[in-house]
Amino acid sequence: MKPVVGTLAIVGFGLIGSSVARAARKSGAARRIVACDASAAARRAIKRLRLADRVVASPAEAAAGADIVMVCTPMSAYARVARAVGPNLKPGAVLTDVGSVKRAAIEDLAPHVRKGAYLVPAHPIAGTENSGPESGFAELFTDRWCIVTPMARTPKAASAKVDALWKRMGSRIARMTPQHHDRVLAITSHVPHLIAYTIVNTASDLESTLRTEVIRYSASGFRDFTRVAASHPVMWRDIFLANKDAVLEMLGRLYEDIALMQKAIRHDEGDTLERLFTKARRIRRGVVAARQD
Repeated sequence: MKPVVGTLAIVGFGLIGSSVARAARKSGAARRIVACDASAAARRAIKRLRLADRVVASPAEAAAGADIVMVCTPMSAYARVARAVGPNLKPGAVLTDVGSVKRAAIEDLAPHVRKGAYLVPAHPIAGTENSGPESGFAELFTDRWCIVTPMARTPKAASAKVDALWKRMGSRIARMTPQHHDRVLAITSHVPHLIAYTIVNTASDLESTLRTEVIRYSASGFRDFTRVAASHPVMWRDIFLANKDAVLEMLGRLYEDIALMQKAIRHDEGDTLERLFTKARRIRRGVVAARQD
């Protein structure tokens, strides 16, 4: 099958970057893969795992000659990476990313894209709690959504390159404005992670005997929270700071709903609880039906 991109440069080889490399290789999406990571240990792992045709330390070096450059670093590194990558993009090249906050990504990346090259932000809705080059796998994006948020002036051909790459790696494509993306992800991803971190930290602050029993007798609900809370701390720190307005808006709504639950429990309003739980159960069934479980 013909590759959809000649040279794909991936900057940052955590879970997503290393999975992109594996998926692009397995699907034949890229003729050549250039890997870039600031960590010497990560570069050694990339070479050992044979995830790329070339491994470099410099984002500028990775970008030179690439058809698509994909930024897969934590968001706090975006501006620094863009300053190095932007001037080295060849005419017609596309700069894209995988970040969870699109308005912040555009603010950090767009000013550094040279004339004749294009920015097409994207966000694959896929992941696990693991990180590092060893954690990736080629099937991570299979049948998952990738949200692409091209800017108004972006040529359709540039967006089509990013669409084609993600489709070849198994993703389904959705289009949103950056603003709408950030509000959607605030409630579907960012607030749930914040809740998980909070609940796990609350358990850790209990008196020692109770804390030991919480860990020893963890039911599936708490185990799920601990899995989510094991996600990369730097990545999630950056996401919450970058999407603070949408996260705070959704937290405000959550507080109101928690107060409703609290009132129903305090006043023995069983019908209210059952109605709310039934509504939530329908949402869960919709997630399963949409094959996003």
